[in-house]
Amino acid sequence: MRKKTIEDYVELLYNLERQHRPVHTNDVAKALNINPASVTEIFQKLDDEGFIFYKKYGGATLTKKGRQIAIKTQKKHDVLKQLLMTLGVTESTADHDACHIEHVVHPETIEKLTKFVEFAQLEEGCARWLDHFSYYDKTGECIPCVPEHEHHCPIHGKSRLKKKKKCNN
Repeated sequence: MRKKTIEDYVELLYNLERQHRPVHTNDVAKALNINPASVTEIFQKLDDEGFIFYKKYGGATLTKKGRQIAIKTQKKHDVLKQLLMTLGVTESTADHDACHIEHVVHPETIEKLTKFVEFAQLEEGCARWLDHFSYYDKTGECIPCVPEHEHHCPIHGKSRLKKKKKCNN
């Protein structure tokens, strides 16, 4: 079974289990807008591979192995979604894209992205450059802003710069 399929199903089961246990094929079929028979087939494979405990008509619950993968996948998803939203992507688009990226991102990359998102949320000074990125994203203009000249900053200051500098990127 493909890694993406396993991660998608155990992540969905993990989220559905929070609402009610066990999760039935109809719950997953409804969430994915697919035929319940297709879910039954996947559940049987996930059970055979040790990711879930599945009992026909009794539903499915995650095994320890399945839960670990689900939690890891959910964390990747959350970091990627938050990163994309920090960059100005809408929540629905960020959620959609995170669902695709989470399956292919290298562990080293997700570790660095996690630290970046944490830093951007915790560091007060980050708000300044994030504001500047947002301004650049909207206007294409890169405005220098240093604390000693903040009063001239069109984003943080009271007056606009007379001369705007275009970024070289």
